[in-house]
Amino acid sequence: MVKRIISNRLLALSKKTPILTITGPRQSGKTTLAKTVFPNYRYISLENPDNLDFALSDPKGFLNTYGQKIIIDEAQYAPKLFSYIQTIVDEKNENGLYVLTGSQNFLLHAKISQSLAGRVIIFNLLPFSYDELKNTKYNIENLSELIVKGFYPRIYDSGLNSSDWYQSYIQTYLERDVRQILNVGDINAFRNFLRVCAGRCGQVLNLSSIGNDLGISYQTVKKWLSVLEQSYIVYLLQPYFENFNKRIIKSPKLYFYDTGLVCSLLGISSPESYELHYLKGNIFESYVISELLKSKFNSGSSKELFYWKDLNGNEIDCIVSSGTEIKAIGIKSSSTIKSDFFKTLYLWNKLNPKKNNNLNLIFGGNEVQKRESIKVVGWNNCSDVF
Repeated sequence: MVKRIISNRLLALSKKTPILTITGPRQSGKTTLAKTVFPNYRYISLENPDNLDFALSDPKGFLNTYGQKIIIDEAQYAPKLFSYIQTIVDEKNENGLYVLTGSQNFLLHAKISQSLAGRVIIFNLLPFSYDELKNTKYNIENLSELIVKGFYPRIYDSGLNSSDWYQSYIQTYLERDVRQILNVGDINAFRNFLRVCAGRCGQVLNLSSIGNDLGISYQTVKKWLSVLEQSYIVYLLQPYFENFNKRIIKSPKLYFYDTGLVCSLLGISSPESYELHYLKGNIFESYVISELLKSKFNSGSSKELFYWKDLNGNEIDCIVSSGTEIKAIGIKSSSTIKSDFFKTLYLWNKLNPKKNNNLNLIFGGNEVQKRESIKVVGWNNCSDVF
């Protein structure tokens, strides 16, 4: 098994809180992680119809039967459990009583905020990071191959063809999560929406434009996009606001958490087709943003990610803010470093002379360099920048 970086934090914090919740996209490895970190806990899946019926019809009896030190998988399906869990943890006043997992972030967080606030620590588990893969037998040293294959554990564990797996994943996601949350009648319309979003990967979000392409309303696009966010399919990178005496772009940029998924939606099935695709640079950006997010979630960091762009086209692809330090990161898919890659980073420094700026460039090569005040790292060392 590939050891997940988040494991040590999960185990350590189980001794400081009564409830742990692991959320993330479907098939990101939540169940395997919970079982591995807590091997002595009893495991109950609410995707099992009998278990779900028991939890829904008699939540108190369900919890009395299984006791404490249990893992409840897809806990959001039985919302009545949460009130009873609250009562039990308040009475017991012990830590590490329950581990809850769920792939429908919106539903799970809604129930936690209603009943379990102050009693739970939430962990976000994304698919494998490159740091988790690179010292294992699954390591892929070819960037294009890695991006097309993606990072979902099942593809690696079972040696599956990634194109076939992603098609099945998308169908399962549409049939189960989307229909349960949105009650969409025409599932083909939502599938087309997913593909249009893939075509906008790495671009500033324009809800009206997406709606016009699909013939649906602005509000429908907004609602559907929220579902993609809450189920960890897409991530909206928010703009960084500062007064630079220039007008700046104020809409978020759209990224996918997994490059294999976006490649599948775009019909990119090989490293060669990725190399020739017009969105190659955007997909590489998505890879880097996702790797930075994995570093954030795995470490429990409070750092926030943004981007900055003005109306003259000057852009910092990613800004990592910790409050006291600003890390400005340029992202370039080229495997060759060019001098013009640094122009906007130098401009950023001039616009922020009083800030503690840390300038970085992540590119499609492998070297680590230092260019004057800029740290340059390859695609395989994204976490070093974070």
